[in-house]
Amino acid sequence: METKKEPAQEDYPLTEVPANARKSLLSTSVVLLGFTFFTATMWGGGSLGVAFSFPGIIGVTFLGNLLLGIYVAILGYIAFKSGLNSVLMGRFSFGDYGSKWPDFVLGFTQIGWYAWGTATVALVFTKLLNLPEGLNIPLMIFFGFAFCWTAYVGYRGLELLSKVAVPAMTILIILSFVIATKDIGGLKGLLAIEPSQSMSLGAALTIVFGTFVSGGTQATNWTRFAKSAKVAVFASLVAFFIGNGLMIFAGAYGAIVYQEADIVNVLALQGLLLVGIVMLFLNIWTTQDNTIYNFSVAGCNLVRSKNRKRMTLIGAAIGTVLAIFGMYNWLIPYLVLLGTFIPPIGGVIMADFFYKHKRKYPSLAAVKFKKFNITGIAAYVAASAVAYFSPGVPPINGIIAAVIFYIIFDLIFMALGFKQDHEIVEEAEAVE
Repeated sequence: METKKEPAQEDYPLTEVPANARKSLLSTSVVLLGFTFFTATMWGGGSLGVAFSFPGIIGVTFLGNLLLGIYVAILGYIAFKSGLNSVLMGRFSFGDYGSKWPDFVLGFTQIGWYAWGTATVALVFTKLLNLPEGLNIPLMIFFGFAFCWTAYVGYRGLELLSKVAVPAMTILIILSFVIATKDIGGLKGLLAIEPSQSMSLGAALTIVFGTFVSGGTQATNWTRFAKSAKVAVFASLVAFFIGNGLMIFAGAYGAIVYQEADIVNVLALQGLLLVGIVMLFLNIWTTQDNTIYNFSVAGCNLVRSKNRKRMTLIGAAIGTVLAIFGMYNWLIPYLVLLGTFIPPIGGVIMADFFYKHKRKYPSLAAVKFKKFNITGIAAYVAASAVAYFSPGVPPINGIIAAVIFYIIFDLIFMALGFKQDHEIVEEAEAVE
C-alpha cells in the first residue's frame, strides 16, 4: 500500500506539487542556474565568437537569451499555476495516449544531452591529464552512473550541488574574463578584432535559443515547485536570460579573443587548466543530474510509473551506452533536432492553457482524459513542419506556429462537432 510520504520522496512524478512542498526564489533560482550553467552552451557561444564582432556578439546573446527567457518564464508561470510539469500538462494538450509522444521526445533529448556530457567529461579527463585512451570507456561508465546520484536523491540533491557549483563556476568565468581582457588589450583590442568566420543572424539566434530550448521546455520540473508566480517567472528569467546568457557570452568572449571555439583549450591558453578541469566537472555535473532528472520524470509519465528513482537509473544506463557509441560527435545535428521538434510542444501547451483552459487546469484526479487530443496533435505536426522548412529562426517559428495552429484547429474541430474537451468525472478544485 502506498504511503503518503512516497510521492514526496519521488518528487510527485504523476501528481500536482502540493502547497507545502513549494520552494523559495533562492532555491528555485539556484537549481535552474545549476541547470543552465552547462559547458555545451559555452561551446555554442564559442562558435559565435569566431563569426561575429564584439558588438555583434553582445546583440545576439542579449536577443537570443531574452527570447529564451520569456519562453521559459511563460511555461514557468503555467507550472506554478497548475503544479504540473510539461509532460503532465501534455495530457491536457495532447491527450492521455497522445502525450506519450512529447514524453518520448523530451526524454530522448535529455538522454542525448546526458550521453554527450558523460562522453565529454571522460574525453576531457583523458586528453588533459594525458591518460591512456583505453580509459575512455571505463570513465564513461563511471561518470554515467556517478552523475545520476544527485538526481536519484531528487530536488534536494540538485539544490545542494547547485549551491556549490554555481558560485564556483561564476568565479571561474569572471577570472577567465579578466585574463582574456588583459590579453587582448582591453575594449580597444576587442573592437579591433575581425571575425575569422561568418554566420547569419538567424543561424546565430538558432544556436543561442536552440541550445537550451529542450531544457527550457522541461524547466517546469522545478518551476512547478515555486511558491508564487513571481518566483516561477523571475527564477526562469534569472536562469535562462542571465545564466544561459552568461554561458553563451563566456564561450563567445574566449573565442573572439583567442579565435578558439573550444572552451577547454581557451582555459588551457589562460593557464587555468587545473582549476578549469575541476570547475568544468562541477559545471557538467549540475546539468547532468538535471537532464537525467528530466528523463526520469518524462519516463514516469510515459509508462505511468511513480518510481522516479528507478527510472533515473534506467536513464543513466541508456545515456552511458549512447556515450560509449560516440554521442560526443553528434552535437551539431542534435541541436538542429532540438530546435525543430521541441519548441512546438511548448507552444501547444501555452495555447491549451491560456486559450482553451483560460489559465486554470482542473485537478488531474478529477479528469478522464481523451486518448488523443486531435487539436494539439495536429497543431504540433503543422508547427514542426513550419519550424523545419521555414527560414529565419526555426525554434521561434515553431512556437508561434503552434499557438496559431492550435487556435485555428480548435475552432475548426469545434465547428465540425469534434469536441476536444476532457471529461470531468468528479468535483475537484483547480490547483492554484
